[in-house]
Amino acid sequence: METVLSGIRSTGNLHLGNYFGAVKNFIKMQHEYKCFFFIADYHSLTTHPHPADLHANVKQVLVEYLACGIDPEVATIYIQSDLPEIAELYLLLNMNAYVGELERATTFKEKVRKQPDNVNAGLLTYPVLMAADILIHRAVKVPVGKDQEQHLEMARTFGNRFNRLYNTELFPEPFAFNFGTNLVKIPGLDGTGKMGKSEGEGNAIFLADTPEVIRKKVMRAVTDGGPKQENQEKPEVIQNIFMLMEVVSSKETYDHFNDLYNTMKIRYGDLKKQLAEDMINFTEPLRKRITELSSDEDYIHKVAKHGAEKARESASKTISEARRVIGFRHF
Repeated sequence: METVLSGIRSTGNLHLGNYFGAVKNFIKMQHEYKCFFFIADYHSLTTHPHPADLHANVKQVLVEYLACGIDPEVATIYIQSDLPEIAELYLLLNMNAYVGELERATTFKEKVRKQPDNVNAGLLTYPVLMAADILIHRAVKVPVGKDQEQHLEMARTFGNRFNRLYNTELFPEPFAFNFGTNLVKIPGLDGTGKMGKSEGEGNAIFLADTPEVIRKKVMRAVTDGGPKQENQEKPEVIQNIFMLMEVVSSKETYDHFNDLYNTMKIRYGDLKKQLAEDMINFTEPLRKRITELSSDEDYIHKVAKHGAEKARESASKTISEARRVIGFRHF
């Protein structure tokens, strides 16, 4: 059975874009592949989170993964920092990663431009840590977006370089997992681009958002002055609203407002009110489950411990073999 690995930064609470873009597929995928899902708390350290915030964020992401349907008895779900083997492999791979290639990484150059006062070594070697996350389980499929394809290419580079240097076939080449027609791109509420926390809190509907927060966010969604003629093509800001309605509303509701738009009778206030209520109804079961799990500290502890044990079983085999081929021996 092929090994699949996916992670989410501990600062990235799940929103509708995550849910429709990947998590729904994870739920199905866990029954078809050997899946590892991890919470990337090491990665978040480049932004120096407060200790209390770091712990709370890790817990929230774990709870939301579980609430969405990831089964810890079927898949392996764990916290990155619970595996010291990742840090060790990160160190070993860093010895064969060159400054020039790391400086050429698109995301590093972008971070240097956006935060020139915090260009730390962790940002420079970020692709090496991502490679360690993947290679520690010898994963062959990695669900990633376009913005992460360069990092996946670098993971292949580091793995292949290790194999050549030590004359081994320890690390297989990982490739992007393609969800095919099941992949849905969810637009944000700001009128452009995709839904995401990095675009601002008001751009995304988070799974744990309360009904009041959802209504407020949706009513602030960007629109235009209305159609100028019947059956005209929708501009991007309006198409985004209808795309959101398409995934959370009934077909009858979508068709009703689509007809109103095409006949120039649309009232965006009514459209937004309906969209907000449909979003609330859609997220309610998830929000309820998130609340229930958040209060069950014993279960969360059990899941984290069980996941760490399963993940370390896989990781320890990889790091033991890596140490052997490098030449480390116990006296």
